[in-house]
Amino acid sequence: MTYATVDLKIADGVAHITLNRPEAANAIDLTMARELFDAAIRCDAHGDVRAVVLTGAGRAFSAGGDVRAFAAAGERLPAVLKELTAHLHGAVSRLARMNAPVIAAVNGVAAGAGMSLACAADIVLAAESARFTMAYTRLGFTPDGSSTFFLARLIGLRRAQELLFTNRMLTASEALAWNLVTRVVPDADVSAQAEQLARELAAGPTRAFGGVKRLLLAAASTGLETQMELETELIADAACGADGREGPAAFVAKRPPRFIGT
Repeated sequence: MTYATVDLKIADGVAHITLNRPEAANAIDLTMARELFDAAIRCDAHGDVRAVVLTGAGRAFSAGGDVRAFAAAGERLPAVLKELTAHLHGAVSRLARMNAPVIAAVNGVAAGAGMSLACAADIVLAAESARFTMAYTRLGFTPDGSSTFFLARLIGLRRAQELLFTNRMLTASEALAWNLVTRVVPDADVSAQAEQLARELAAGPTRAFGGVKRLLLAAASTGLETQMELETELIADAACGADGREGPAAFVAKRPPRFIGT
């Protein structure tokens, strides 16, 4: 598939997905939603991808949905939104459930669905100039892109309610204080630090990382015994892989482990 609004590059175990409509602040239209879904599937299916960096081209991460396209859709807007969210939600699901950790490198504004994408990432590096806002109710819309699943879990119900009802804009430092992001870095360093972190994670136990992601997702809706049973299943599954044997062997030999991702 040839992309018009997304750039996908895979090298040395790291996939870079770049939202690439800088002239529109990387607003998500139907084409971008489709291409993001396809890129996420490719990363999930590509055996060499052991970490993913998601970012935006230009001065914005993503301004959210393409409001101009929504206005132009007229009476077709409900159908357009159903199709767009089908692709967007498919992309979020694949990114959240793939073994490879996903790093969001947030440069500039992350609004609406752009903020939702950041919420769904495993690790979020925010540039000092980054800004975060839900923005949905300003348009008379309700949220999408997984934010109603992740946001309250990250920052708490009361703060999520404030952001969703008031559309308050958070600075990067506020987002860090609220546990919305992992780290705030200088604007000039966000790409380099995301790349360094991605390479470190790509050298890690990818199969175990995938198990961690599944455990954390399941913990939101399962009881204690069910969750512990899943822990048992996944730690035993990890032990079946090459990395599960390499870790203990390296510990006993007092050397750094050499994980291969299986």
